[in-house]
Amino acid sequence: MNTLDLLTWWLRLQLWVRRVNPVIAGAVGLLVLVNGALIWLAVARAELEQQYAAARSQAALPAAAPPVAPPDANQNLAQFYGALGERRQVERQLKMLFALAAKNGLVLRQGEYRSNYDRAAKLYTYHINLPVTGKYAAIWQFAFDALRALPHASLDDVSFRRDAIGVDAVEARLRMTLYLSAAPGEVR
Repeated sequence: MNTLDLLTWWLRLQLWVRRVNPVIAGAVGLLVLVNGALIWLAVARAELEQQYAAARSQAALPAAAPPVAPPDANQNLAQFYGALGERRQVERQLKMLFALAAKNGLVLRQGEYRSNYDRAAKLYTYHINLPVTGKYAAIWQFAFDALRALPHASLDDVSFRRDAIGVDAVEARLRMTLYLSAAPGEVR
């Protein structure tokens, strides 16, 4: 906006003010100020009500439970050994694996088994290599079912092989480890 435009605007404003009754102009100005103040107060009140509502909902929540002390090393160790499977029930656990394979429609050939004792961890491990044949989804379902049924087991490796693209049957090899103690809940 250049100087001439600004001067023109100022002169038009002066002419308009001289034509308008000063009492009416003052009343309109006061009315505009009052409306602005009312709008500002309404917005501030709405914000304050939101803050009060948030504070009331926060106050309605139950009190936080007192912090629970973390278990010490001996409790962690006892819980670890308590989660191990029993070494004397390995045959039952293997039968459970074969039953789960049959439930999922898999052909489970004879697997390879090897038992070890880990002196550092003071536990027994039972390594299992299971060659299975069936549908891809059924093999994964079997693996998940086995891990749910035997929480002390780990799925160490899975490998798949398919002879041709159009064949539904997949050959897979699952390598699992069972972590066992000599007696249930035994702490060493």
